[in-house]
Amino acid sequence: MIKGHLHPLTQVERELVRIFSKLGFEVVEGPLIESEWYNFDALNIAKDHPARDMQDTFSLKNLPDKVLRTHTSAVQVAYMEKHQPPFRIVVPGEVFRRDALDASHSPDFYQIEALMVDKNVTLADLKGTLSLFIKEFFGENTKIRWRPGYFSFVEPGMEVDISCTICSGKGCPTCKKTGWVELLGAGMVHPNVFKSAGYDLDPPAGGVSGFAFGVGLDRLVMMKYNISDIRLLYSGDLRFLKQF
Repeated sequence: MIKGHLHPLTQVERELVRIFSKLGFEVVEGPLIESEWYNFDALNIAKDHPARDMQDTFSLKNLPDKVLRTHTSAVQVAYMEKHQPPFRIVVPGEVFRRDALDASHSPDFYQIEALMVDKNVTLADLKGTLSLFIKEFFGENTKIRWRPGYFSFVEPGMEVDISCTICSGKGCPTCKKTGWVELLGAGMVHPNVFKSAGYDLDPPAGGVSGFAFGVGLDRLVMMKYNISDIRLLYSGDLRFLKQF
């Protein structure tokens, strides 16, 4: 009998779904081919934003308003149009960008997005959720650093770093001797995103708030298992894959 073997990306995705399911998040999927509205406009990404350049985005021939989605954030407004809060969702899936294939970049890769919307959701809820996720996935001794960051679809936004998984924060070539590595971007959902979804932002009729964050599954796999080259994940080499 030939035994199957789960790819490390699949293993990590299932682990994340398990963690977030315990926190009350539901798994949602979205299309790989997306309209510019859901991928850019509805997320408060301006027409002249660099992310919309041809250098970053795969457009589709004879479909001028369609692109291969560049992030799982494209699911946010489409989901909110059909659902009223409160809800908590995670969106794992493949995304595409016009990056040259090298040790740290790939034109197609995987992300998982999280979105929580309810009344009175605060930055403390976001930090608490992320802390629980990071410590369960990487270990209780993992240190977390929060930095201001800019993303069009959140305000305020922040970058989240963790202590280097290779040197435990002591400093090594992987973390450029700093002891820290960048993990993900996050923030409170921008009011313009809620407006795109048709949500009422004025209490008491609405007054909703929410947080969102996204992280690359490939990045998580590489950090967890000390893999230095993303191309190994897509090589199809069973000698490599059977190690996990």
